[in-house]
Amino acid sequence: MEKFTNRELSWLDFNGRCLSEARDKTIPLMERLKFLSITASNLDEFFMIRVASLKDQVNAGYSKRDIAGMTASEQIDAIQKKAHDFMLAQYSTLNRSLLPALKKEGLKIITAHENLTQEQSDYVDSYFQQEVFPVLTPMAVDSSRPFPLIRNKTLNIAALLADKKKKDTIDFATVQVPSVLPRFVTIPSDEDGCTTILLLEQIIEKNIQKLFMNYKVLCAAPFRVMRNADLDIDEDEAADLLIEIEKQLKKRQWGEAIRLEIEDSMDKRLRKILKKELAVEDEAIYRVSGPLDLTFLMKVYGLEGFERLKDKPFTPQQPKMIDPERGLFEQIRERDILLYHPYESFDPVVNFVRTAAKDPNVLAIKQTLYRVSSNSPIIASLAEAAENGKQVSVLVELKARFDEENNIVWARKLEKSGCHVIYGLVGLKTHSKITLVVRREEDGIRRYVHLGTGNYNDSTAKLYTDMGMFTCKRPYGEDATAVFNMLSGYSEPLGWNKLSLAPNWLRDKFLFFINRERENAVKGRPAKIIAKMNSLCDPGIIEALYDASAAGVEIELIVRGICCLRAEVPGLSENIHVRSIVGTFLEHARIFYFENNGNPQIYMGSADWMPRNLDKRIEILFPVEAEDLKKEIIHILKIQLADTKKAHILGKNNTYEKVDQRGKKPLNSQMYFCEYFTN
Repeated sequence: MEKFTNRELSWLDFNGRCLSEARDKTIPLMERLKFLSITASNLDEFFMIRVASLKDQVNAGYSKRDIAGMTASEQIDAIQKKAHDFMLAQYSTLNRSLLPALKKEGLKIITAHENLTQEQSDYVDSYFQQEVFPVLTPMAVDSSRPFPLIRNKTLNIAALLADKKKKDTIDFATVQVPSVLPRFVTIPSDEDGCTTILLLEQIIEKNIQKLFMNYKVLCAAPFRVMRNADLDIDEDEAADLLIEIEKQLKKRQWGEAIRLEIEDSMDKRLRKILKKELAVEDEAIYRVSGPLDLTFLMKVYGLEGFERLKDKPFTPQQPKMIDPERGLFEQIRERDILLYHPYESFDPVVNFVRTAAKDPNVLAIKQTLYRVSSNSPIIASLAEAAENGKQVSVLVELKARFDEENNIVWARKLEKSGCHVIYGLVGLKTHSKITLVVRREEDGIRRYVHLGTGNYNDSTAKLYTDMGMFTCKRPYGEDATAVFNMLSGYSEPLGWNKLSLAPNWLRDKFLFFINRERENAVKGRPAKIIAKMNSLCDPGIIEALYDASAAGVEIELIVRGICCLRAEVPGLSENIHVRSIVGTFLEHARIFYFENNGNPQIYMGSADWMPRNLDKRIEILFPVEAEDLKKEIIHILKIQLADTKKAHILGKNNTYEKVDQRGKKPLNSQMYFCEYFTN
């Protein structure tokens, strides 16, 4: 009996759930288009990191099997097969469903320049001459000019050229589609009231002969290469981590080719040249019937004039537990405060730091930053606080994947302002979300703490569902101080009051809670676990859940993405039920409920149940103890467990199915919370 699912194949299943949203005709058309774009972006990152990592293992001769019993080579084979099928489904969704539906609604996306009218053709040629031609750099390949370096994720057009002077001579050339220009252009429409757009690569391909005047262009077609983008950093040898990461970021553009995307109609001679020069195997060549790089659909989603085809935008509400007319510190002194984003505004978190920066009674601000927005108000407030003479310590995690460059910029800005900037601990990513404000008050020094499940990013806080808590209770404040002392120096506390940290204590804490529920079930006491997270793939945690299930513990798991656990399998996990919610917002909160013999305990934190989170990251788990806050969190969990519209259920056959709505009240948990926090 198979006890575990392969992590990578489980992730592809998650992306399939995102694709099901693009195929769902009950969803507004532009929202479906956005989901298709998201699946393409997700797949790009998956290949650049996960498939690339497996390739590295194969190249290194690493033969150890994963928890599902698969070698790296076997995983790659399975991934390639599943990914090919997935991309066929993507383009079937685009070509057979979305494009015809968009055309009916007055938006025509022309995917082949051969389909232009004369008026459109003239317009496109003029646009090419004026806007595109001056930017292009055609690259011919011959004995004196080697095959050029094709950068990661760039869109290019390959061509075969016949020299007009030398008969029987065929050369290869390529031109990069410039990312500095818009990916698509609005052109004159052949139908009244219809918006018509044409992709930039089609404009270039139509006019490619003008780039090679002494040659005859025999054929041309777009292609795109995905490269290994996993950074290889030896932190022990890096004298300056910031400089070393900057060097590695440049290498990301030229890593080993992992995937080659080409148009299905590409000439086989072109395909053969690209395969050889990029050193990719047949399985890594993806032939698609439509435009390459579907992430451009997110820009199409942003076109004006089609608001009727989108969800009504939701405005995050003023948090129920905060009075905007009163000082935030005063309100935190009165009680712990719970926030649920994006239903409730992230502004109080921004204002917490902003107010502290200006408050003359604040002595110090300490914060961890993993991913922040490109124009972060929190960064500006931290810099202002340092300039105002306060002690400001900021841990900026330079190794936050694909945010490294952004975080380097912020780290330098903060240092220039006088902040004490820490770059994390050697070998560990700091993924915890914590802010500490130290304030002098009439009765002495008081510590205010914010703990969260998501990043201090005011932009993603409008899109990700996350929870946070303000408190100034002494035990939390003492622990927060200990966290920052541990991060900035080598001071490790003998014990903790409230917080539990990875990598040293968190795994054991979770195992203790799960085993306690198992023991309670054996003794006939109330026993239940509800756990919500992004991913579940830690074998030790899964085994403990299986044991608890066998003892009779009812276990409800809300896992958005990867789930390596097998649910509802007789003799293994009859009492474990798994659901994944994929909707308008990205489910991101981590919440853990343990029945504890009728005295429920609730924890929230930054960690998923994954080996990397429990063993290789600085993560924080914190208890929610105020009864009114616990009641609110239980309400949130119950609504998500009752979702019949956006929930996919993992069955004993290891596949996900939408909830069977027969006899059930329709409930979209995300829309429920939009209304709940608005009223």
